[in-house]
Amino acid sequence: MSRRPRIGFLGVGWIGRHRMEAMIATGAIDAAAIADPSPDALAEAAALAPSAARAASLDGMLALDLDGVVVATPSAFHAEQTIRALEAGVAVFCQKPLGRHAGEAAAAVDAARAADRLLSVDLSYRFTAAVERIREAIRGGALGRVHAVDLVFHNAYGPDKPWFYDKSRSGGGCVMDLGVHMIDLALWLLDFPGVDDVDSCLFAGGRPLDPSCDEVEDHAFATLRLETGAVVRLACSWGLHAGRDAVIAAEFYGSEGGAALRNVAGSFYDFTAERFAGTAHRTLAGPPDAWGGRAAAEWARRLADGARFDPAAEQLVAVARVMDRIYGRAPPVAASMDLLPAGAERAA
Repeated sequence: MSRRPRIGFLGVGWIGRHRMEAMIATGAIDAAAIADPSPDALAEAAALAPSAARAASLDGMLALDLDGVVVATPSAFHAEQTIRALEAGVAVFCQKPLGRHAGEAAAAVDAARAADRLLSVDLSYRFTAAVERIREAIRGGALGRVHAVDLVFHNAYGPDKPWFYDKSRSGGGCVMDLGVHMIDLALWLLDFPGVDDVDSCLFAGGRPLDPSCDEVEDHAFATLRLETGAVVRLACSWGLHAGRDAVIAAEFYGSEGGAALRNVAGSFYDFTAERFAGTAHRTLAGPPDAWGGRAAAEWARRLADGARFDPAAEQLVAVARVMDRIYGRAPPVAASMDLLPAGAERAA
């Protein structure tokens, strides 16, 4: 690309601004446009990029000769806005989840392939130093054959925005919000083996939850049986009496050793990586580690380098299919895919 890519930021609340700041810091892109229904959010974003145009909508943004769009709006709009941007010939970096179900995710990936444009999702935990060290251990064979994975993500608070609790807008509860990161980590670190079987239990307020109801889960357990024979166990929740802000862990056990990612003292941001051999352990990585914007920065650099459609985007669909199975949803039929809930308004 002969000039720096011009990027529009659709949704500039806290996370949108943070990713915007990370991209600007690379020096690889120009923040050309911002859009958000909140005047306060717009003002804070404008302080980061004073020359950025203020757009009233995605359509207004797409009229500004952009090369990429960052989508940081509520989950109900992710797939629809991503597809519209891609069909306009614009690359996309989207907050998770890419879609509320596998049909939406697949449609977005199909649009990226058809447009030959770079599509990435902010699966930011992949970019922690701790996960990188664990990845090296697994890929290098230090753990031997990995046969057991334990994943935990408990948030003692839960989201503070009402749309998270509206299934038509969010697609699900704590699994969609938190579990998606852990499922992606496990499958990514194990090179995305096939998933033979999924079993799950969902709860709301301590009550078993019928997946077909409109209520979202605040506590969930799931077991994945992989084609390799490995078993992956997931536990995640909102509002758990955890005795700390958060409990986050991804533990991998193999025939030759183990390794674990764990948060430090209840932090959402500080992590350690450890290697295990029998009763011995050693630390592979620890804080400080400013990892939050690395996924965004990588997308910005790749776009500036001229990257087009990346087949690794298919991994997003694989994760979405596992999520559907946890929620007990039937495989989606593309012709009946609902991209936007009835009566919903488009954000930004």
